[in-house]
Amino acid sequence: MMGLKEVYILGKKFRELIPEQSLQERIDELAARINNDFAGREVVFVGILNGAFMFAADLFRRLDLQARITFIKLASYAGTSSTGTVRELIGWNEDLKDKQVIIIDDIVDRGDTLEYAVNNLIIRNVTDIKVAVLLLKPGSYRKNIRIDYVGYEIPNDFVAGYGLDYNGFGRNLTSIYSLVG
Repeated sequence: MMGLKEVYILGKKFRELIPEQSLQERIDELAARINNDFAGREVVFVGILNGAFMFAADLFRRLDLQARITFIKLASYAGTSSTGTVRELIGWNEDLKDKQVIIIDDIVDRGDTLEYAVNNLIIRNVTDIKVAVLLLKPGSYRKNIRIDYVGYEIPNDFVAGYGLDYNGFGRNLTSIYSLVG
């Protein structure tokens, strides 16, 4: 039996949690569900940078919809933990009034960033809001926002890879890795 892959990011040891092939297969499944659910409708996808850029790109390429994508940049992490405060680094630059919107995020931990994004869409008078996330930490999720498309539920471990980072590094890894120790 092959051992799990390990990598070091800024001197910290990470062990492979979700391999690249599994990620891509799950994204195929999520895209198929979204294609089915929104067939014949126009949709605007809002990706949350920086972490969701790889997931958003891979998901968006698999969609067979009349769709467009835009991005906002929000930050709520420092090091390996959430700060509890969401900062808007790049804001909303599209008129989304009366649009069907799907938020694409990399990970939902406590849900602060997701809540911030949803509240901002509500005040922009969108028609409907759906949420697609690659990773959900149900053990730490504290909000009541429905998450419509979930790639994986994971433990409360700190993760990096496939767009997620540790202090800016590790985003280029093609698998998801969990911090060891």
